[in-house]
Amino acid sequence: MKHIASAAVLAGAGALALLSGCTGDGAADPGRSLATVGPTATTTVAPDAAAQVAKRYRVAGGARTVYGIQTSDGPDGVPVLVVWTRDPDGSARVFDELKGSVTGYLEREEGLSLDEGYLLDVFGPDGSLQHRLDARP
Repeated sequence: MKHIASAAVLAGAGALALLSGCTGDGAADPGRSLATVGPTATTTVAPDAAAQVAKRYRVAGGARTVYGIQTSDGPDGVPVLVVWTRDPDGSARVFDELKGSVTGYLEREEGLSLDEGYLLDVFGPDGSLQHRLDARP
C-alpha cells in the first residue's frame, strides 16, 4: 500500500500545475491562473528521493521540520517544488522563511536554476496543502 501511495504522490506531483500564486501575506494572487490544478492534499509519507533531498537540506542547516523536497519540471520547464513539513504553522512568516531556505538550498547545493521562477506547494503534517506559490516572473 505504501508503494501505491508513493506512486500516486509522484504522479500527482509530477503533473502538478498551480492554480494561483501566493502573495507575501499568503493570500491568492488573482492575476495568476493555470489550466490545471495540483493536488490540495497528499500522503503524509514523502517519496524516498524527496526524503533524501530533505535529509541533505537538514544536514546543510535547513529547517528540521522538512522531511521531503521534490523537484520536477513544470509548465514551460519551470521547476515545480513540493515540500513536506511537520510544522503545523501555516503562517505567512513561517512560509516566507521556509521558501527562502528551501529555494536557496536547492540553488546553492543541488544546482537547481530558478532563473525563470518556480512553482511551490508546501504540504503540512496531515498531508493538507498549506501554501501554493507561483513565483514566475
